[in-house]
Amino acid sequence: MITLYQPKSHFGLPNLSPFCMKLETWLRMSQIPFETKALNISKAPNGKMPYIKDGQDYLGDTTLIIEHLRQKYPCELDQNLSASELAVSLAMQRLFENHLNFAMIYSRWVEPQQWPKMRALFFGDLPAGLKQIIPALVQKKVVRDLKGHGLSKHPTETIYKMAIADLTAIRNFLADKPYFMGEQPTSLDAIAYAYLANLLWTPFENPMQSFVQNNPKLVTYCERMKAAYYSN
Repeated sequence: MITLYQPKSHFGLPNLSPFCMKLETWLRMSQIPFETKALNISKAPNGKMPYIKDGQDYLGDTTLIIEHLRQKYPCELDQNLSASELAVSLAMQRLFENHLNFAMIYSRWVEPQQWPKMRALFFGDLPAGLKQIIPALVQKKVVRDLKGHGLSKHPTETIYKMAIADLTAIRNFLADKPYFMGEQPTSLDAIAYAYLANLLWTPFENPMQSFVQNNPKLVTYCERMKAAYYSN
């Protein structure tokens, strides 16, 4: 039995972390039995969430975890994709995880209107003294990481303009297909659903959320994925 370690859910979503939600969705899609347990970041192999325990092995990084699980357990999600389709799928994954992801982080951890919501969710249970110290330290690290990436060196308006360009490409690529790579769901859908649902169904108001909410094809896609894999 695979054990998935991740933070608790909020707002009816499996997880506020798109990477955690991606992995849980992929496991559900692949029909690999798993259980979830509370995250202990000190045990995470790379100091990040999520991570899994498979037998006696702890594994981190969702892409590497999925590759490990593909090799060890039967998985048919991507078996009908051609080499060129796999290449496109990988490129779309990079768009979500290596670009849009950072705009989402900015919208939650840096934006003055939204940061208090994140602070209350993640640090609200801390003792009074730590509530004043730990959130500020974590936010400072997030800001530093975003500057290292380069995104937060831009004005807020520019950050969201680039994110909307990402989402426009995502919407146009989905087009009228039920799933991102065609008639059948693939691994890319675990990633896409994690990000789009986290924009659609969370209370972090920003231009990215408005874009998804105002595009019926993206809304219907999220509803389709939720019904298929999270109906119970």
